[in-house]
Amino acid sequence: MTKRQRIIIVIFVLIFGFLTFFSYCWSHQSVSVLQKRQQSRMSPVIMIPGSSATVNRFDTLVTRINQMDHRNHSLLKVKVYNSGKITYSGQIRQNDNEPFIVVGFENNHDGYSNIKKQAKMFNVAFNQLKEQYNFNNFKGIGHSNGGLIYTYFLEHYFNERQIKIKRLMTIGTPYNFAEPSNRRTQMLTDFIKYRKNLPSNLTMYSVAGSENYVEDGLVPLSSVLAGKYIYQGIVKHYTQVTVTGKLAQHSALPQNREVLDLIRRYVLNRNNPRQSNN
Repeated sequence: MTKRQRIIIVIFVLIFGFLTFFSYCWSHQSVSVLQKRQQSRMSPVIMIPGSSATVNRFDTLVTRINQMDHRNHSLLKVKVYNSGKITYSGQIRQNDNEPFIVVGFENNHDGYSNIKKQAKMFNVAFNQLKEQYNFNNFKGIGHSNGGLIYTYFLEHYFNERQIKIKRLMTIGTPYNFAEPSNRRTQMLTDFIKYRKNLPSNLTMYSVAGSENYVEDGLVPLSSVLAGKYIYQGIVKHYTQVTVTGKLAQHSALPQNREVLDLIRRYVLNRNNPRQSNN
């Protein structure tokens, strides 16, 4: 064997050893992350505000729910900038298994093209959150266009085997924008086209507001009801709820007492911490 051949063999052995060591470390780390995620008791409520709203949109909602159930849910606010930068304000209290997390956007404008951009930005933030907090399940709340962002996210980005979205509640979400029910927008058409990508084990609640049994002051009732064409028959459970009266105005829905009761009853986990993953 020549000196050149020996050098080649030594180099090959070193490279093989390095790759083996790297593979072992990566596998060990992956298993550790999976175990940590599987054992996690955290089940956050991740909320998305509507167009023109900021990460402060749900402050009153969180305050009132904490007053009602006396559980002192933490509030973490996440803002995603057009540049890709993500900032955090607030914090999740240690041992809080059900914090509220609000994800808002610098680009918070209306329109289907922006809904798609915001869903992509939400996916980036969601990936950061799951890596940082290692939760294995979560619940979602979307107000107005926030429900559209959630729908696009679930159809085009969410494909998790280790993480489950247990429940989703959209509030005053205009699935057909302001168009009448007999004229479907391109957005609604696309939502229906890709609805088979929705998680089949999802429990979904669509809450509509109705000041006059026609609209909530901004969104037509028929547009909210169009959510059934997307979710019904695909997800595990789909429930439509209509809140009426002068306090059912579109921007007031997240603070509406009946809506807060619905969130406590159908979105939040039971008070018994042993049942936090039910």
